[in-house]
Amino acid sequence: MTQLPPSARALIETETLAHLVTLAADGSPRITLIWVGLEGDEIVAGHLDKDQPKLRRIARDPRVALSLQSPTTNEIGLNEYLVIRGTARLQEGGAPELLQRLAHTYLGPEVIFPPMPDPPQGVVSRITVEYIGGVGPWTEGR
Repeated sequence: MTQLPPSARALIETETLAHLVTLAADGSPRITLIWVGLEGDEIVAGHLDKDQPKLRRIARDPRVALSLQSPTTNEIGLNEYLVIRGTARLQEGGAPELLQRLAHTYLGPEVIFPPMPDPPQGVVSRITVEYIGGVGPWTEGR
């Protein structure tokens, strides 16, 4: 496991969407956008529908990658971005509570999410970080 530096943690905890890359059965990459947050040193995402293709891909091959674009441009004019590679695991239940917490970041403090009574418990994906890259302060000293 690789420790997330404070600069990476700060970006993950903003409203920046994460590009999640999973691997299809033939090894080709698949990309989806997800909300992410942190629980301890793990990156977490909530999924109400347990039968999503991305979750089936994670169950088959837990190797994943994330990218998040920062709103910051560095001193030579490059847009900063964070790349994370890691291993995901799926945990049954807890998705509505996590999504409600993330909705406050992504949609606003007054939002009720998911917008339905008695949502399914779903799945929480938990990513253990193994590599940090990209362009930004999270790569300093690496």
